[in-house]
Amino acid sequence: MIKVTVWNECRHEKEDADVQEVYPETIGGCIVNQLQPYGFDLTLATLDDPEQGWPAERIAETEVAIWWGHRYHDELDDALIDKLQARVLAGMGLIVLHSGHHAKLFKRLMGTSCNLSWREAEGGERERVWCLKPAHPIAYNIPPQIELPQSEMYGEPFDIPDPDELIFNSWYQGGEVLRSGCTFSRGRGRIFFFAPGHETFPIYRNEHITQILANAIQWAHQPHTSGWMMGNWGRPVPLEEGAPKQTYFKKPRKLMLAEKAAKKDK
Repeated sequence: MIKVTVWNECRHEKEDADVQEVYPETIGGCIVNQLQPYGFDLTLATLDDPEQGWPAERIAETEVAIWWGHRYHDELDDALIDKLQARVLAGMGLIVLHSGHHAKLFKRLMGTSCNLSWREAEGGERERVWCLKPAHPIAYNIPPQIELPQSEMYGEPFDIPDPDELIFNSWYQGGEVLRSGCTFSRGRGRIFFFAPGHETFPIYRNEHITQILANAIQWAHQPHTSGWMMGNWGRPVPLEEGAPKQTYFKKPRKLMLAEKAAKKDK
């Protein structure tokens, strides 16, 4: 059973009546409820929980994290982001939703601003999510297109690295388009960014959106943990006989340079 942590900022639901009306169980709570039939081991966490929802044991045990944030990205402790980044590099899957594109963790992993263009029309606007790779595991049981009658426009340019794979592309009623379903790999970790999911529209109640999230969990899960981890290794002993003698690793470089400088001064 895959251990999934659904992390939600969960401030909108406390502050905004229109969000409370759409997601009375909170956004994270809705996602957990929708995913229950798929048999995952689901844990709900929020920004205001102890240790910002990420105690050490949860970080260690989470196999796939789902991340929804919006207004309070900067409140996340940098030391916590360091730990979560290390877990992704070690193999924890990460699914970043909607305005999570500006989450500290996602920007750190992407190495870019992750800025995009956006518009929040009164009452929302129609979004058509096109499935570009129907044979991809994340697209399992998904129709050629998904119609969302109410959505927030997220459009290009989107400042992210070129995705490993582009699974979904969105068109909006105002004419814009967005790379809305993108995969990335960082170390052992698999990352999926999925844009649909504004806080005042019931997008996470859509059965196809739920199926995509369930598929993404399965895809991002990395059961293979054997073998070596990438590290910054010094190799004082060459692999081949007859290679030049290694001297660099006998002493730290700073010490070697200091000794050389001291000899010159004499």
